[in-house]
Amino acid sequence: MNREWRKLLYYWENYYNMRLLLLCSISICLLFSCQHESVDDVSQVQPHILWISVEDISPSIPMYGDSTIETPNIDRIALGGTVYTHAFTIAGVCAPSRSGIITGMHPQSIGTMHMRTGKDVGGVSKEKYASDIGLKDMTGGNVPEYSAVIPSEVKVFSEYMRREGYFTSNNAKTDYQFAPPMTAWDECGLEGHWRNRQAGEPFFHVRSTVVTHESRIWAKKEDSLLVDASLVPIPQHFPETPIVRQDVARNYSNIKEVDGQIGQLLDQLEEDGLMDSTIIVFWSDHGGPLPRGKREIYDTGIHVPLIIKVPPHLQDHVLGYTVGTDTRHFDDQMISMIDLAPSMLSIIGVEVPDYIQGQAFLGPQRAQQERQYVYAGRDRLDFHYDKVRIVRDKNYLFVKNYYPELPNYMDVRYRRQMDMMQELLQMNESGELSGDVAIWFNQTKPKEEFYIVVEDPLQLNNVIADSNYRDEIIRMRFAIDLWENELNDYSEQPESEMVANMWPDLIQPKTTTPQIDQEGLITIIDNTEGSSIAYQLSDSPEPTDDWDSWIVYDTPINADGSKYIHSKAIRIGYKHSEVRTLKL
Repeated sequence: MNREWRKLLYYWENYYNMRLLLLCSISICLLFSCQHESVDDVSQVQPHILWISVEDISPSIPMYGDSTIETPNIDRIALGGTVYTHAFTIAGVCAPSRSGIITGMHPQSIGTMHMRTGKDVGGVSKEKYASDIGLKDMTGGNVPEYSAVIPSEVKVFSEYMRREGYFTSNNAKTDYQFAPPMTAWDECGLEGHWRNRQAGEPFFHVRSTVVTHESRIWAKKEDSLLVDASLVPIPQHFPETPIVRQDVARNYSNIKEVDGQIGQLLDQLEEDGLMDSTIIVFWSDHGGPLPRGKREIYDTGIHVPLIIKVPPHLQDHVLGYTVGTDTRHFDDQMISMIDLAPSMLSIIGVEVPDYIQGQAFLGPQRAQQERQYVYAGRDRLDFHYDKVRIVRDKNYLFVKNYYPELPNYMDVRYRRQMDMMQELLQMNESGELSGDVAIWFNQTKPKEEFYIVVEDPLQLNNVIADSNYRDEIIRMRFAIDLWENELNDYSEQPESEMVANMWPDLIQPKTTTPQIDQEGLITIIDNTEGSSIAYQLSDSPEPTDDWDSWIVYDTPINADGSKYIHSKAIRIGYKHSEVRTLKL
């Protein structure tokens, strides 16, 4: 039973004045009207939202001026849509970035900045986390696998959407640095699809693709290329070799392949008659997969494509302007990917929680002033520690290195599987690299870096010592200091201490078992700070484990003839409580 029906039953059974009866009648009529997906009715319902999450790509597509390949299906999203030219992630690697996107928070503020905390990548949590994986922090302290315990007030934003009556489905990657809470999704797995919702329910669906992931550079190297390797552009920070050409061409081919998958998804929307009622958001979790791209905090690692298509009749509400159907709008405002969470809530009319650090750029709650700056950071990457913070505006990038004695290049074992990476390491060892190609392998780095991004899009020419930019450097240095002072930065403590605070005695905390009370309507209470409650009504004395069987508890429940109610308490980073069952 969805949230709106529960509210109606609550009023119907407990209040009998004519005003509330009239409100119930109107609401019932609206619910039945939502059963039809026609364009005439769409203005009366909450819009559907489809997220297309493409891993590991920079703006290396035609909409951003790179004509190496054709992407007709991404172009379909852009036609009648908005292309955001200055969208940036808050980390150059997936798990910290995704934790920020799903919460609207900088990972340093919630303890999710280290890559990676555990193995909670898919739709289910680990039953057991390894206590010793051979990882030591900068002080020599042991760092186990863990699911990050984030501040008690912070939720994943899809939970707010579920409470608002949205059918939320995720197919299928999570990788939030914590196990995905059951309250976040009606479905979370490879079977997740908007087609599994009840008739008339608005949906929020996330579809992730892996074809463009870094690992596919080597996993697909025997596949036929979809682009001529002799014609692909080679960036100036790469040497000109056949292996480099092969891997660059593989990356473009993977993007072209994923474009075909996007076309299939868009065709499904068309088949279901949903294109005119669905907001489509195309994005990447960080920059491209090639060396000095992913994991870095230069534009190569954090500048991403972001394209949003809004049905014409919703454009004024969502965008504040009209694009039309046969044009493309290019928007150069600064966007941080933590702005997606508050923007989605703004679109559907949910008040954006005060704790969220992102700012809405869509919907009625969009910020009156555009961002001046975006911020990002780099911390542990697998078994390698560093700490870097950056601030970026439209013209400049300022970098603050906490460990200048360390090189920029981090010898991540996973990346060494790429032929191109192995060749670069061999060439560096033999002294064959020089100039722009060699910068990444410098054995130390300056305490501060400053780049003029319009003139130097790859950030290869550090002008921190140029007195001509003294005022701008001071301004950017002040901006990053101010941001860091507001962060409540978890990285100020060694990771081993942070984990010990999250998991006392390295034992994962567990929520308390909720209490159920039945006096007319059913109420459920849990005493764990920051917990949410999931429940299911059933004719069976045993609960089921399926995601879609559990409902987020929001208001008192009418049992509706069910024999049992099952409930459990959930908090991010905690083990789920035991299930409390009450025979009704």
